[in-house]
Amino acid sequence: MIDTHIKKIADELELSRHNVKAVITLLDDDATVPFIARYRKEMSGGMDEVAITNIRNRILQLRDLDKRREGIIKSLEERNLLTEELREKLETADTMAVLEDIYLPFRPKRRTKATIAVERGLEPLAEIILEQNEIDIKIEAEKYIDPEKDVNSVDDALSGARDIIAAWINEDSGARAAIRELFNKKAVIISSVIPAKESEGAKFSDYFDWEEPLLDIPSHRLLAMRRGEAEDILRLSIAPPLDEAVAILENIFVIGDTEASRQVLKAVQDSYKRLMSPAMETELRAESKKKADLEAINIF
Repeated sequence: MIDTHIKKIADELELSRHNVKAVITLLDDDATVPFIARYRKEMSGGMDEVAITNIRNRILQLRDLDKRREGIIKSLEERNLLTEELREKLETADTMAVLEDIYLPFRPKRRTKATIAVERGLEPLAEIILEQNEIDIKIEAEKYIDPEKDVNSVDDALSGARDIIAAWINEDSGARAAIRELFNKKAVIISSVIPAKESEGAKFSDYFDWEEPLLDIPSHRLLAMRRGEAEDILRLSIAPPLDEAVAILENIFVIGDTEASRQVLKAVQDSYKRLMSPAMETELRAESKKKADLEAINIF
C-alpha cells in the first residue's frame, strides 16, 4: 500500500517518487518538517517546508482512509453484507467522504423516524410513492392505516412514508456528492451573537453579525469565530443557499407532477433540512477546522 501512496502523492504534487518516499521515511522516523527542509535536502531533493508539509498531510489522510476502509470492510464481513461489488467500491473510494457515503446505507441503524416507519409497515407505501405514478395517494395510504402499529390516519401513513423516502435520499451517494460539491463551492459561514451575551463577549464583537463565503475566510478569522462559539458567545452556521440545494435534490428525485411527486418533494425538503444539511455542515466544519489549524501551524 505504501508504494501506491507514494505514487499517488508524487503524481498529485508533481514530485519525484524517490524523494516523496524519502520524505515519508524521515517523517515516520519522527523528523520534523523544518529539520527535513534544512538538513536533509539531499534526500528530499531540496523541497521547501510547504512541499514537505503537503506530503505529510496527504500521507496522513491516506493512512486514515486505509484504516477506516479496513474497519468498514471488517464490519460488513462480520454481518455478511460484503459483496464483491461493494468491496470494489470501497477499495476504489479515494476520499473519506466518498467512503462514508458508500457505507452509509449499511451502517448499523439507530432508531430513527425512518426505522420506526419501516417497523410500522410503511416501506411498501414509500416505494409506491417514489415511483410517482398517477395514483390516488390517499386511497393508497388508507390501506396502511393500522391503529395497532400507531398508524391512525392517512396523514400518519403518508408522513411515515415520507420519513422513509427522506432517509433513502440522504443515503444516495450521488445526491450526497452533488450536495457536498455545492457546500464546498458555495457554503457561507454566518456568525451571530447569542442574545444577552454582548457584554460578556465584547472581544468577539466583530463577529456579532458576520457573513462570509467559507472559501474566502482566512484561518485566523475562522478560528476566532470557533472560539466564540466554544465560549457560548457566538452562534455559527455553515450552508449554501437553501434554494440551490433543494433544487439539486428535486432534479434528482422528483419526476413529473403527480400527487406522489408532491409527496416526494416534501421528503426532499425534509431530507435536506433534517438529515443531509446537518451532516454536510458537520463534515465541512471538521475539514475547515483542520485546514485552519494547519495554516496556523505553518504560519508560526
